[in-house]
Amino acid sequence: MAKILIVEDDANLRMLMTMRLKSKYEVAAAADGRAALEIFENGGIDLIVTDLMMPGLDGYALVESIRSMGCYTPVIMLTAKDGMNDKGRGFAAGTDDYMTKPVNFEELTWRIDALLRRSKIANEGKITIGDVVVDKQSFTVTRGQEVYELPTKEFQLLYLLLSYPGKIFTKENILDSVWGYSSESDEFTVRTHINRLRNKFENFAEFEIVTIRGVGYKAVIRK
Repeated sequence: MAKILIVEDDANLRMLMTMRLKSKYEVAAAADGRAALEIFENGGIDLIVTDLMMPGLDGYALVESIRSMGCYTPVIMLTAKDGMNDKGRGFAAGTDDYMTKPVNFEELTWRIDALLRRSKIANEGKITIGDVVVDKQSFTVTRGQEVYELPTKEFQLLYLLLSYPGKIFTKENILDSVWGYSSESDEFTVRTHINRLRNKFENFAEFEIVTIRGVGYKAVIRK
């Protein structure tokens, strides 16, 4: 079970958040940024949900302190402010996501789960879908005794799509992410690599690469 650290100076809201989240996660709570740092430094925290405006060490300073340690634990910042400058400063400090109060707890859990999944993928370098393992270290896709060793660009494209299932990537997104901004590759290159991946994994029931006509592509995970 993932361990979430809630940082909120409002005692009632801190208690409510703890109650709402503890059925799904292990929860630690702190009333301010300094107390949160002490808990964080003891280790074991998988994700932080922090208020922005707090006495002493505010949300910005808390995130900056954590990032200065070389730690990339996901952080969701909660605030009553919704101005672009506040969001910009939060992301610049190292925040991964941003939500405006009052908090919709269903949406908060969606965002927590998404960040935990991305963090796990980044740390392990593997995506597991049922019996399928996509391994970034070896550029392989394994299912049981079947092992597919992919060319670099094919693997990077598949890994990108499967890291964000359901997200639509435009051809431009894919070109920038896989081939780089300065590449002379074009949409035909993307289409060719998509077709190669489909041919290789057409018999896989675990996932599918779907074309969104006129837009781009997405990976669909089949339960």
